Amino acid sequence: MTEFLLAHEAQARLAFFFSILAVMATWEVAAPRRRQEIPRLLRWSNNFGVVVIDTLLVRLTFPLLAVGMAVLASERGWGLLNIFAVPGWLAFLLSLLLLDLAIYLQHVMFHAVPALWRLHRMHHADLEFDVTTGLRFHPVEILLSMALKLALVVVFGPPAIAVLVFEILLNGTSMFSHSNIHLPLGLDRVLRLIVVTPDMHRVHHSIHPSETNSNFGFNLPWWDRLLGTYRAQPREDHEGMTIGIEQFRTPRELWLDRMLMQPLRGPAGGYPINRERKSE
Repeated sequence: MTEFLLAHEAQARLAFFFSILAVMATWEVAAPRRRQEIPRLLRWSNNFGVVVIDTLLVRLTFPLLAVGMAVLASERGWGLLNIFAVPGWLAFLLSLLLLDLAIYLQHVMFHAVPALWRLHRMHHADLEFDVTTGLRFHPVEILLSMALKLALVVVFGPPAIAVLVFEILLNGTSMFSHSNIHLPLGLDRVLRLIVVTPDMHRVHHSIHPSETNSNFGFNLPWWDRLLGTYRAQPREDHEGMTIGIEQFRTPRELWLDRMLMQPLRGPAGGYPINRERKSE
């Protein structure tokens, strides 16, 4: 199974991507959490436009992606997990945990450094919160994220199958946690003990900086709880809370050209960590 997945990496990733996207998009229509006012055609066409640009730039920029780098690291003995005799099952689990913690810390960093926030705020500037929000990241942020991931693979030497599984999980949980779906409150309380739920992550997309700077996890909710960035609920209820940031609040800002230029427009504002307003 492992060899089959690695041999058909692209097909596996695409199959999981479109399957999860279809399931979450259907769920959003059948049982939405919030009423959406902006036409899907406007948001989805531009959000998917970003996905296409991101994918092309990554492929053009990096001769090897994370899974390929993991294969190379294994062949050449690079990384801690290749240097020390770690059982395969333990290396797999440690890799998933280390990569997830790294993504959490990277996310915090993109909120803490004003120059990085300028890139990341494009993700937060979406005026609605649904499955496509989980795919909407500025191309430069995607390139920086891939460069960091490649460096982590070289340092830690995770098994290639662990990297592939992590990337599929990260993509899938990002779509799940950003979905506009209704989950029973009891189920949400149980699920958020082991995975980031939409209600948990929606707090992170609040217009209030103190809420934006919470719930940074994508896959696992444990880092937020352990490191003091967890917030259970928004100050307003989920149906009434305002999604987005204070800048870029008109529908025109949802167009692809405006999104790509956002890092160069306006001040960083009060959202970067330690720049929160007194009232927050």
